[in-house]
Amino acid sequence: MESTRVDRWLWAVRLTKTRSDAAAACRGGHVRVNDRPAKPATTVVPGDHVRARVGDKTRVVEVVQVIQKRVGAEAAAVCFIDRTPAPPPDAAIPVAKRERGAGRPTKRERRVLDRFRTGQP
Repeated sequence: MESTRVDRWLWAVRLTKTRSDAAAACRGGHVRVNDRPAKPATTVVPGDHVRARVGDKTRVVEVVQVIQKRVGAEAAAVCFIDRTPAPPPDAAIPVAKRERGAGRPTKRERRVLDRFRTGQP
């Protein structure tokens, strides 16, 4: 069975920009293999589940194919199955918008804005 280091694999499948970034993520505790903390030298084999926090996103992938060298994006995409859960929907608050150059709000518009800001009906 073929295996490789997790830092090398993360770099090869383009989840991290550099191999040193992948190793730093491992040392920082941001990479887990099969729900266990991973050091840079931890080996991965097909079927392993890798959870890696890259930047501000957490990626959850399943290893399908182990590769040693960095390959193109299309070839790298077949080496893993992305199991990252969908992000939660934004609970954005609607923002009242006025036309640019519309001038000061009228007394009526200001009352509407104040009611909106305070949450009163």
